[in-house]
Amino acid sequence: MTAGIDGSRGILGGDDTIVALGTAPGRGAIAVVRMTGNRAAEIASLHLQPWPISAREMIRCRVQGDDSILDEALAAFYPAPNSFTGEDVVEIFTHGGHVVPASVITAFTKSGARQAFPGEFTRRAVLNGKLDIVQAEAIGDLVDARSTAMQRAALYHLEGGLSSRIASLRNDVIQLESLIAYDVDFPEEDDGPISRERILDSARALLASLDLLLSTIPVGQIVREGAIVVIAGEPNVGKSSLFNALLGEGRAIVTEIPGTTRDAIEAVVDAGQWPIRLIDTAGLRESTDIVEKLGIEISERHIGAAHLVLACGDTEDALERTMNVVSTLTRAPALPVLTKSDQGNRVSKTFPAAIPISVVTGQGLGQLKRGIDATIGRTYGQISPEIPVLTRARQIQAISQARAEVEGFSQSWETGQLPAPIAAVHLRSAAVALEEIIGAISTDDVLERVFSSFCVGK
Repeated sequence: MTAGIDGSRGILGGDDTIVALGTAPGRGAIAVVRMTGNRAAEIASLHLQPWPISAREMIRCRVQGDDSILDEALAAFYPAPNSFTGEDVVEIFTHGGHVVPASVITAFTKSGARQAFPGEFTRRAVLNGKLDIVQAEAIGDLVDARSTAMQRAALYHLEGGLSSRIASLRNDVIQLESLIAYDVDFPEEDDGPISRERILDSARALLASLDLLLSTIPVGQIVREGAIVVIAGEPNVGKSSLFNALLGEGRAIVTEIPGTTRDAIEAVVDAGQWPIRLIDTAGLRESTDIVEKLGIEISERHIGAAHLVLACGDTEDALERTMNVVSTLTRAPALPVLTKSDQGNRVSKTFPAAIPISVVTGQGLGQLKRGIDATIGRTYGQISPEIPVLTRARQIQAISQARAEVEGFSQSWETGQLPAPIAAVHLRSAAVALEEIIGAISTDDVLERVFSSFCVGK
């Protein structure tokens, strides 16, 4: 195998040993130093006392430098091939902070290890067959998860949910290829040529399965980035108060002066099923103030990009005006919210589904949160354990390419425009696209794209 751009062979028995800090640098109770490679045990034996230690057994030990003790730590040894990377792995649990783990890493590098590059541990796990590329991406997603929804999706991918679905689709493509090959090579065997309709039905079923995966793209975007929920309404109807109440802290300035919010204010809320990017906007009204007009323009752009708009009004007329304006700015669903219900505004005749809320008493806030969750799920789809969610552009691109190739084959086969061996080239391209997702075949440039955003030590 050729070396990657970092110079690492990254295979079992490679001639380099790497070391890195596996936890966030800085002040903390514990820091984890990880080392993997064919010399990991040898280097550890020079610095850890006692050594050797039993496989997968945590022991207390001293970490020795050139002429002094660096730390009292815990250590564990995972011999190849039964380790995360498939190589010998040593993990040392030192005291936290900057100096202690750095001194341990320095001692190991002096003895022959080198500093790991971002994602190199996980990359070696992929190259040694411990993970496929989708599972490796899931580790990065789990580390970067900003919501419980992203956490669940990443764990499902890490457990192999998406990988097994891709492998199943790849098998379906290969099965379809085999039908074409059999029909070409043995047209007179058994019951004669395979019917064109049977092959076409198989292609249509494959397209339906690919379309089902691609249908999760909007959900995947929301899971990864958060649903954009914009609070819109006229000035002084309680938008900023609602923003603060949903957020649980005083982020927006709340006054009785119309036009206080001159710009959009955004915060991420992880409540309910979906992660929410909640945006408080400037009041929607005609204004001659240049700065306020710019704020209103920003509000309108946010409404246009929203997944959901909370259309707020403190009176029946104000709510109706806001709903009318919102309908001209976006196709996203608008949830009518009747604010200041503690002042008597509890029912909307024009919008019976409007949710009455009061940030003073807390009335309706729970109902509003449930309404946000339900509306997003109803509009963009649900997270289902039976259907893996696509969360990465690389996955989407490859599956889209596979679908285009299967569609190309289906059209060629249905019209009879191309001979069977030539039409089957589409199927081979579809199989290759699916194989690249899970790493059944891989190239260095694909691996570089996957691991370039990983943190060091992963």
